[in-house]
Amino acid sequence: MTAAPPPRIDAHQHFWALSRGDYGWLTPAMAAIHRDFGPGDLAPLLREAGITGSIAVQAAPTEAETRYLLGIAAAESGVLGVVGWSDLEAPDAPDNLRRLAADPLLVGLRPMLQDLPDDDWLLRPALLPALEAMQALGLVFDALVKPRHLPHLLRFAEAHPDLPIVIDHLAKPAIAEGPGSRSWQGWADGMAALARLPHVHCKLSGLATEAAPGWTAGDLRPYLALALGHFGPDRMIWGSDWPVLRMAGTYPGWCAATASLLAPLPPGAQAGILGGNAARIYLGKRGRQGGQEPC
Repeated sequence: MTAAPPPRIDAHQHFWALSRGDYGWLTPAMAAIHRDFGPGDLAPLLREAGITGSIAVQAAPTEAETRYLLGIAAAESGVLGVVGWSDLEAPDAPDNLRRLAADPLLVGLRPMLQDLPDDDWLLRPALLPALEAMQALGLVFDALVKPRHLPHLLRFAEAHPDLPIVIDHLAKPAIAEGPGSRSWQGWADGMAALARLPHVHCKLSGLATEAAPGWTAGDLRPYLALALGHFGPDRMIWGSDWPVLRMAGTYPGWCAATASLLAPLPPGAQAGILGGNAARIYLGKRGRQGGQEPC
């Protein structure tokens, strides 16, 4: 009997309903994404790309939205897990986390660090009880950060060596400015330092929206090359950032661009980035196991 092929997973996508009223960042000026997006919108894109499962990620800083996503996941077998949100500073945060994590489809939490006024918020002592609870519950910490946060994230990661951390969108480097820009070195140094810690991973996602209009795979290549060189293929995770992706490209376009960028890697390394690593890091203890059909 032959072994089943590794899963193909979109490890970073969103659903939202505007009537919920908790997406403060989502304004009518964002015409390409200012409408409801649900599983029925994503399913044909996944089928076309040969992707058999996804991880839904929070887009609002409310537990109500997390429960909304968990409800979708309960009804949709293709949603393998949810990275949600909870107030990690709340005095009763550990109890809140245990209640949320009673649903095994919760696989991680993501404070929206890029939107907080204090860049070093994640170093606050008040977070420690919640972080200990996350670790005990087997939850992943998704870090929605920008390059300016990387020194703080490094101190955070060093202080929590047993908490799996995933850096979303390669920390949003300023791709539109190019690798020769003043911003490149700070981002590159920050990523290199974090990559020395084996419990830190990063997502190949969200890069299109950081690139200039008309971007090509070549514009992204230096950034992926640096991340791959430091983290290696075993700690890279592929995601689409759909529907935010619609602001800068299409789902098939993103799949094609990343396939081109990953083509020089051995098949096993590609399979890990495209799904195997997400299954191991997010779904090893919680969530659903991904599908078994290849892309």
